[in-house]
Amino acid sequence: MLHLLQAVILGIVEGLTEFLPISSTGHLIIAEKVIGFKDIQDLFTVVIQVGAIAAVVWFYRKDLIEKTVGLFQKDKGALNFWKILVVGTIPAGIFGLLLDKSMNTITTPIVIATTLILGGIVLWIVDNKPVHRHEDPVELADISTKQAVLVGLGQAVAIIPGVSRSGATIVSGLAVKLNRPTATAFAFYLSIPVMILASGYKLLKYRSDITALPGGVPALALGLLAAFITALFAVSWLLHYIAHHNFKPFAYYRIGLGLLIFVLIMFGTLSA
Repeated sequence: MLHLLQAVILGIVEGLTEFLPISSTGHLIIAEKVIGFKDIQDLFTVVIQVGAIAAVVWFYRKDLIEKTVGLFQKDKGALNFWKILVVGTIPAGIFGLLLDKSMNTITTPIVIATTLILGGIVLWIVDNKPVHRHEDPVELADISTKQAVLVGLGQAVAIIPGVSRSGATIVSGLAVKLNRPTATAFAFYLSIPVMILASGYKLLKYRSDITALPGGVPALALGLLAAFITALFAVSWLLHYIAHHNFKPFAYYRIGLGLLIFVLIMFGTLSA
């Protein structure tokens, strides 16, 4: 019963943090250590992200259907959308495979604390400009291949724990002159193929370990469901938030959390 409760808690953490620029993986790893949940090969951490991805697919279902139909109809906007999605996904796929065997060595609280702080500083610097509510909107169809590649490279860096996939892609989008709503929406769309590939890879590679996870399949299912429900709220909230605000509060949060983790390490509450 305890393992099922832990799974729900971790699913809620995943759903609430996956699409905010504050690192869901970092939060999950710290949360697992705090509540004593022992993951295997980061299998639980990666797989429950499918719940969050399902929330994004559901949230954008109408647009995704239209773009899929448009692809077969050779609509220019739809063709460009799928092109930039593929191009933006490739860097993370390559980087993920290269780092796969060394992930356990960098998945530590001290790495997470460091990347949270550094990422917070970068987010603050890139977003250090006033919100122009009347600026011309940049549609997804207007994103160039070059911009998609650069945003994809930013997403690839987020494989390092604590960086934040959504944070890195949003920052990269802002850096290549996308406005906040478009950078955020593109970050959401890019998350779909990357996280499906990452979760599928983990499931195939470590499928025999699923039953050995604390709580087994029932815990994994509860974690997925909790992540799905909370991610729906998080996506809706963030899109509404960035229409009227900047990302500085998230930068401050990242820096504060990183410093707190360092303090906990210093006093022995968390192992480095």
